[in-house]
Amino acid sequence: MHVVPGLKVLYFGTPVVLVSSLNEDGTANLAPMSSAWWLGRSCMLGLGDNAQTTANLLREGECVLNLPSSAMVGAVDRIALTTGKPDIVDFKRRQGYRYEPDKFSAAGLTEQAADLVRAPRVAECPVQLECRVVSAHPFGVPEPHATAFEVEVLRAHVEEDLVIPGTHHVDPLGWDPLIMKFCEFFGGGRTVHPSRLAEGWDMPHRRPSAVS
Repeated sequence: MHVVPGLKVLYFGTPVVLVSSLNEDGTANLAPMSSAWWLGRSCMLGLGDNAQTTANLLREGECVLNLPSSAMVGAVDRIALTTGKPDIVDFKRRQGYRYEPDKFSAAGLTEQAADLVRAPRVAECPVQLECRVVSAHPFGVPEPHATAFEVEVLRAHVEEDLVIPGTHHVDPLGWDPLIMKFCEFFGGGRTVHPSRLAEGWDMPHRRPSAVS
């Protein structure tokens, strides 16, 4: 039997992406997000309009999409409730967000120069996609509150061990992406780390029972 629970969020399960971009002063910003999907050489990103990343993409027209493995969940969670904007909007402040001008240091991650864009890559991420913004569209109902960015992947960097030898393909058995599912972190089909974001969104937690 189906029920109509009035779902608060619709995050059924998508890969976590660390979006690196350049601030107006030339410093790097790093933002975890999970509203992304790919088709061919294009990717669609959904970002709130009050995010520093949104302003950076609109101004600079480029970014790097860094895909962390599930083993990197601690680094991602450390910046889950941070923002690169000094002026924090009220709803984010209530959720526990704080201003963090140096997201790379806060996460314990390393900047790595990109080849084709000015935004840095995240050295620790097994997959790094250099991108340029193709278009930006207002998004949301009843009033637009977000921007849907179409980006073109210019160059993909992949950890050598993940590439099937002699091919241009990633080994799906070797690649264990960090997944955000209803604000909780998953890897290999299991929860892998408590989520600050889930706490900020006041999401209920149902932890698996211990098996003897």
